[in-house]
Amino acid sequence: MYPRTVKVRSSSGIVNEYVRVVEAYREAGKVKQRVVVDLGRKDLLVELLPKLRRLLAGDAGSDSGGPAEPHVIDASTWGPVLGVRALFDQLGLWSILDHQLGRAKGVPFADRAFVLIANRLIAPASEHGLAGWLETDFVCDRQGRRFLPHWHQRRRVRVHPRQLDAWYRTLDQLLAAKDRIEVALYHRLRDLFSFKPDLVLYDITSTYFEGAGPHDFAQHGYSRDGKPQNVQVIVGVVMVAGWPIAHHVWAGNRIDHSTVQEVIKDLRQRFGFGRLIFVGDRGMVTDENIESITKDQQGFLVGIKRRRNAQLDGWLDAVDDTKWVACPGGINTRERKTDPPRTRAQEVSSGDPALRVIVIDSDERRTYEQAKREQAMERARQRFAKLKERVAAGDLKRPEKIGAAVERIMQKYHGYRYFDWKLEDGALEFVESEARLGREKKIEGKYVIMTSEKGLGVLDAVALYKELTEVESGFRQLKDVMAMRPIYHQIETRVKAHIFVAALALLVQRLLGRRLEEAGLDLSPARAMQALSTVRLVTFRLEGQGQRRGLAGGCPDARLVLKGLKLLDQRPPAPPEGEDTIM
Repeated sequence: MYPRTVKVRSSSGIVNEYVRVVEAYREAGKVKQRVVVDLGRKDLLVELLPKLRRLLAGDAGSDSGGPAEPHVIDASTWGPVLGVRALFDQLGLWSILDHQLGRAKGVPFADRAFVLIANRLIAPASEHGLAGWLETDFVCDRQGRRFLPHWHQRRRVRVHPRQLDAWYRTLDQLLAAKDRIEVALYHRLRDLFSFKPDLVLYDITSTYFEGAGPHDFAQHGYSRDGKPQNVQVIVGVVMVAGWPIAHHVWAGNRIDHSTVQEVIKDLRQRFGFGRLIFVGDRGMVTDENIESITKDQQGFLVGIKRRRNAQLDGWLDAVDDTKWVACPGGINTRERKTDPPRTRAQEVSSGDPALRVIVIDSDERRTYEQAKREQAMERARQRFAKLKERVAAGDLKRPEKIGAAVERIMQKYHGYRYFDWKLEDGALEFVESEARLGREKKIEGKYVIMTSEKGLGVLDAVALYKELTEVESGFRQLKDVMAMRPIYHQIETRVKAHIFVAALALLVQRLLGRRLEEAGLDLSPARAMQALSTVRLVTFRLEGQGQRRGLAGGCPDARLVLKGLKLLDQRPPAPPEGEDTIM
């Protein structure tokens, strides 16, 4: 190990020289260096050199008779906040939020919005729980003033009402400026990554409430969270080139396909999109939506429902096994060196010159769907066997009671896809349905997409449709990584603002993922944040000196992430004299 110096320009333009202890190591046959410890500014260390020599020589005393070792006052987690600040800078979010939210007395709304968004990425919590996070992490505004919780016990609420009001006002300001912020961020992303907004991916999810939720807004509907007993809201996310550029929130009983035309109209009016290709999943397809998109001279590429589709059998029958086109394999294909799963595609006649139909056959999907079918059939057989015993024993006699019991089994295990049943002379019988089970086996592993785009190749169309998984991945991050669910707010505007904060956090996380990929780091955003949590800001006091700050190293992955984000100056800004903290 040996010392070295590095010059860093501060935000005020002053160049300071810092001393670091580094060590050399060998990786893949190359000699590299890593920082072991950051000792601080060189000019300040010169003053401490005599005392440091005495300490290293074993002299525990000092000129003043006080302890020679530093007294640690605080050691707060700093790395994740530092990373989010850097991503904020790269997205231009500071200036966008300043412009759209306006100024506020004391602390700008943009700085408070940063705290809400960073909290959702780092340690998701309610506005009440956020106060606890401020005690463990060093979170400061752009002037370097640290946010501290203001505790005030009032019944079960421990946070002072004035601090809660400040966060709620910030939420209100964010929601009021949502439409303008999304447009400004879209233009920023387009300038940063030079993508063309001709392909729009759209999908829908739901998120549920604990409690009643806002009246007439939190409603029962189709729950994607497996919580049909809870009221919910519907969230629709629009993605372009892998970036979430807009989202919409509707009442929980809104039907998926009824949102499509509203979303397309918004994209054209608010974002100024010209002709676009709308990519959506099966739940978005209705004749009315297709007709509306076509009438507006827009393009579409949509998935087709496999069941309750009178044309599907004809399309599958038209498949020619000699004309399959092999699709590039995904990660599972690359990982399996022997017998990798195939994905094949083939265009068949739609019967309509304005429409193209493409059938896709996936080995991986077939294996999954077969396993799920066999599991459901076995469970249904077990339930049917018990029901037959009850009927034979005379425990169930009335036909309507028996029929209701059969219906419950059929509904729970999709029995109508696989079985026929009859009640004859008081005996219950069930058998596999040759026709329906045969059709299920026929469609397993296959899905169908339809498009209006004549110049789109078969493989291009398949690749575009598969990009919908990016939206689904976004939903998982939106709801799980950022703990968007469950929602506890009881006011509609606060619910929408809460989801907007989560959507902004998702955008920041996507940029982190992009930067990690560009730096060649095999780390997920979540793992990168975990690594950054090892970087701490330590406040300490040396004998005869005032308080000082220093950075505590961080693990090797943390240093790689900071390098990938091109963060040279890793210290927080120095706060104005006498203004170290704010509420």
